[in-house]
Amino acid sequence: MAHIERLRLYPVKGLDGIDVDTVRITDAGTLAGDREFAMCDPEAEAVETGADMQTLAYNGKQTDRIHDVRTTFDPETATLTVEPKTGGERRAFDLSTEAGRADAGAWFGDFVGDPVEFRRHEPPAFVDRPDAGPSIISTATLSEVASWFEGMSVEGARRRLRANVEVDGVPAFWEDRFVGADAPEFVVGEGDGAVRFEGAEPCARCVVPSRDPETGDPLPAFRERFVERREATFPEWADRDAFDHLYTVMLISRVPEVSRERAISVGDDVTVRTTAGNSKGSV
Repeated sequence: MAHIERLRLYPVKGLDGIDVDTVRITDAGTLAGDREFAMCDPEAEAVETGADMQTLAYNGKQTDRIHDVRTTFDPETATLTVEPKTGGERRAFDLSTEAGRADAGAWFGDFVGDPVEFRRHEPPAFVDRPDAGPSIISTATLSEVASWFEGMSVEGARRRLRANVEVDGVPAFWEDRFVGADAPEFVVGEGDGAVRFEGAEPCARCVVPSRDPETGDPLPAFRERFVERREATFPEWADRDAFDHLYTVMLISRVPEVSRERAISVGDDVTVRTTAGNSKGSV
């Protein structure tokens, strides 16, 4: 049976994720606590649009130094703990306060060699596509992608691709079916608390998946190998016209307003629902 296998949030954009058992869909259609904080250029104006998120909020696209630090985050206290992989003092910062964010910004600024300001953003937070919702991938997709590269584990693929919602009990590239002409939707859970997910777009990838999440070292010819294997394994149930190119994996979803302010949990059943002429049914 298709079900939610894993829920992973990224409390600070670009840093390590945390697994959670349950997460609330915000009134903006994003996951509560995901990319709530970001490291920004102190000179930048308010970061609001998707273009702002991708250029003014630091992540692995801007600096590979992010791979040189381990981080954990306690969502109960908003405490970010950092530890350089090459040794150095382990530090903890309370991101719920201005003073804590200032201290974290000073530490990371020294670490990456650029001025950094930690900022907090109300939902939709610092997601790259603030008009969309969570990212979705299947466990089988992660396993398939890992098989394309020598020495890559499923967890390694998981850390490279950084999805929010992982679905098991379905085939590789199951998530591709939710974009394009007459695409279905899927529903998580049952009854009055069920949450509908629609496909917004396939997720085009950047440089980050090519890097080892532990060392930051890039895999040679990663993009070329990825596209070659994606072409060879593209599923028959997907609409190829919905993909601008095949350096793409993972679904960017959209949660309609009727399903917001509800929660999803690990273990919840996932059901695909076909739609007539792309008219989304109600739950």
